[in-house]
Amino acid sequence: MTPPPPPPPLGRARRKAPAGVRPALDDTELAASLDALAQGRWTAARALLAATGTDWDRRGHRLLALGAARTGAVWAREWQLAEPDSPDAAAFTAAAAVHRVLRGKEAAEAARESCLTAARMAPDDPTPWLALLLLARATGTPDAREHAFDQVRARHPGHHHAHHLMAACLAEHQPGDTDDPLHQVYDFAAWAAEQAPADSPLAVLPVVAHAERYRVLAAAGLEPADPAASGHWATRRARQAMKAAFDWWLEWEGTHKGSTGGATGHPRGMVDLNFLAHAKYCEGRLAEAAALFHRIGPHVTAEPWGYPDRDPARAFRAARDLALRAT
Repeated sequence: MTPPPPPPPLGRARRKAPAGVRPALDDTELAASLDALAQGRWTAARALLAATGTDWDRRGHRLLALGAARTGAVWAREWQLAEPDSPDAAAFTAAAAVHRVLRGKEAAEAARESCLTAARMAPDDPTPWLALLLLARATGTPDAREHAFDQVRARHPGHHHAHHLMAACLAEHQPGDTDDPLHQVYDFAAWAAEQAPADSPLAVLPVVAHAERYRVLAAAGLEPADPAASGHWATRRARQAMKAAFDWWLEWEGTHKGSTGGATGHPRGMVDLNFLAHAKYCEGRLAEAAALFHRIGPHVTAEPWGYPDRDPARAFRAARDLALRAT
């Protein structure tokens, strides 16, 4: 038997693992279910999804987070064996299969069939189609992405996560081009925000579209790695999008506090708040950015931080320190 390697010499610091994104965001019930799932207790996930009911935004967020768990596929199959007629078990299996494809552990066609099976078992549920949209973003055609998005929207027109995903998909079209003010991602975001009810979080989607398009341009080397140094955020379109979204947020947040979604009252509200904080930082409004970052606290999301060499914790500190020096 080979002996274990010796510990590092004294004085050499162990490399700390990078802080990970919290899949549950600020959904404490989901976080508890993920902890239980890691210990092999899939019944907690069953109880969580049963309690979620037809809150489609929350259900989509919870199922994709559960499916992303490393042991999700194992316990999803266990649940399906115990309850083969359960639509929740089928949706969990589909979400886990999609995440296995994203990790290179499963064939895309098998995951697609799992999603379609779950969709047939619960025709009114947009969540299997949300999983298909996530799959199509990575492996599908533009037509497949559009079809999955249309199916989600037919069941829940204001689906928050689906619109974010579709914005990311469209922003990735023509990655090597310079920024075009008529790019389809901007038209899509403006259309969705106009179609949504007055109290819908989709009011933030134009800011999301602007951030997603910047992410693609920066990855292609067409914009600076530091978004605060990019002219992408100084255009008239960007300023209008940021002002409209921020004004909406201040009004909406005042009437949507409490509930399982945390301070925002929405299962992915921290994602919206991250985009707004980031936009304020890029705009140079450092005091406002620092205030938003402070309210976000430890709820780090990956959504607006897919830029080269960007670390959310570092950005939080930078905005705070700059704002303090400016006062």
